[in-house]
Amino acid sequence: MPTPPRDYYRATVVDSSAYASLQGRREASVCVIGGGFAGLNTALGLAERGVTSVTVLESEDVGFGASGRNGGFVFAGFSRGEEALLRELGPQRAKALYAGTRDAVETIRRRIQHYRIDCDVTEAGVIWANWFQDSGLLRSRQRLLAEHYDAYWQWLPQAELRGKVRSERYHDALFEAQGFHFHPLKYAHGVARAAVDQGVSIFEKSPSIALERKGNAWCVRTPSGEVHARKVVLACGGYLAGLVRRVDAGVLPIATYVMVTEPLAERMSDVLTTGAAIYDTRFAFDYYRPLPDTRLLWGGRISILDRSPQAVKRLLYRDLMKVFPQMEGTTIEYAWSGLMSYARHQMPQIGRIDDGLWLAQAFGGHGVAPTTFAGEVLAAAIAEGSERWREFSDYGLVSALKPAGFVGAQLEYWWAEFKDAWKDRMEKRNA
Repeated sequence: MPTPPRDYYRATVVDSSAYASLQGRREASVCVIGGGFAGLNTALGLAERGVTSVTVLESEDVGFGASGRNGGFVFAGFSRGEEALLRELGPQRAKALYAGTRDAVETIRRRIQHYRIDCDVTEAGVIWANWFQDSGLLRSRQRLLAEHYDAYWQWLPQAELRGKVRSERYHDALFEAQGFHFHPLKYAHGVARAAVDQGVSIFEKSPSIALERKGNAWCVRTPSGEVHARKVVLACGGYLAGLVRRVDAGVLPIATYVMVTEPLAERMSDVLTTGAAIYDTRFAFDYYRPLPDTRLLWGGRISILDRSPQAVKRLLYRDLMKVFPQMEGTTIEYAWSGLMSYARHQMPQIGRIDDGLWLAQAFGGHGVAPTTFAGEVLAAAIAEGSERWREFSDYGLVSALKPAGFVGAQLEYWWAEFKDAWKDRMEKRNA
């Protein structure tokens, strides 16, 4: 029997239309570098606003990076938590940024319906399950979201939660009813098709190897061609292009891990009786969701190491057993890792960094809605002169302090893991 592809998403994409590589010289109004969610949503947003001659350059293929490998959770918010945003920006500005991600969730829904994107949408909400006995964190966040962000997450007491999630690991939870989950790579391909149908040109296997100013325009070079455009958008995520040093210096490419089980069939009810996507309250949290073919997708951990599929399986299987010991012996058929881009301030870096040069990166950890938000912000800025991108001005291009930043990020993660484990141990000792 042949070994299945290590990436479940790529193995289950039926319509994987390839786009040609760039050959020769091309003129464009806007050149978008990066064929992930940020780049594709910018291109589609431009086309929806009537901008013509938009070109997207992708070094591999559409959705190759984090956009096509993530957990598939779609709900509002940023990696930088709501409390931190409130403290740093004040109530009005924090609420406006959060509202942008809520609007983005609805934009994703609208595009799925309008463009008939078949991406295994599961409208069952998202559960934030409490790993610890102390319910104070949940109550505090629930109040904060309601009072400052007009977001109302439902309380799930332990008995109700355990009826949905068959684990004794959790104590209570919050439920975000407006969230959903989907197949991210199918969605990326659907957005790409929608953009092409509206006149956007997409070129795959076309890495951008140089960017230089040519008069009042920019020239983007690839191995076999070049694009001349008045405006350029850098949306490379964790797979840095090496075009602008301070842009690459602003993020750390960090790996995260995902695995998918064999089909569970009726055994799924031993684990979950809900279609919701689930993550927990630790800093170093697990996240998982049921798939339409009765598999369980499980993800977690971050690292500076882009590990092999076998190493990912070993790590995540141990995590799975802590939550669902009844799944012991379950075959893991797919496992993979991929790189996300993180900024030191844990917020996206979105905006204009030079005349005609725009940026959208650093979405690691909570990227599906924020990348869509970014695409809308940049499309509105380029097409309509919108100034909304300035809402991100407090979170700009700060150095990630590489290579020391990699060590610091790993140490911070290990310290957070230790604190989570220590709190868990103390609660059990005092129970």
